[in-house]
Amino acid sequence: MLLDIALVFAVVFAVNLLPAFGPPTWTVLVALKLGLGVAAMPLVAAGALGAATGRWALARGAWQLRGRMSDKRRASLEALRTAVFERPAGAVAGLVLFALSPIPSAQLFVAAGLTGMRLGPLVLAFFSGRLVSYSLWVGAASAAGATLGDSLLDGLKSPAGIAAQIAMLAMLVVLLRVDWAAFLARHRRQPAPPAAPVAS
Repeated sequence: MLLDIALVFAVVFAVNLLPAFGPPTWTVLVALKLGLGVAAMPLVAAGALGAATGRWALARGAWQLRGRMSDKRRASLEALRTAVFERPAGAVAGLVLFALSPIPSAQLFVAAGLTGMRLGPLVLAFFSGRLVSYSLWVGAASAAGATLGDSLLDGLKSPAGIAAQIAMLAMLVVLLRVDWAAFLARHRRQPAPPAAPVAS
């Protein structure tokens, strides 16, 4: 039993290290449940922990890349982080995004690592959200063993899934190419619109 749970953790951890085009974790969990016969609760717990740990490692890997960036690029990313994610509203929105978002999470964690965000709250939000979503997916899909192979393939080759991955990769390119420090400085210096004339 413990070896099976360790295997679940290891497989899910490896899948969540992929920066793009990995299979949906819930389909991996359902496949492991059918193949190993692990009970749903330990399966979901090991899966959520493996996913959160894998995403944390992915973000840390992206953070390590910051050392190879120019000072200007690092300053740009730090300006973006300060402007968006270190404000209360931005922090709450970021936590909700990491916990509940249906969009691919790999690129979100890469972006978090590149911008130097604090990973602890994000990983905790991601873990909590995955506990809920994996429980729902595993409970709903466990009985569909006959069509599981199709589900796994659909997650990899569906046009919507591929388009979402490509869109998120494009957003990462934009994240790195824009000079956020200069952009935000220009935005702050914009003059207020003139007041409307008062009718006499």
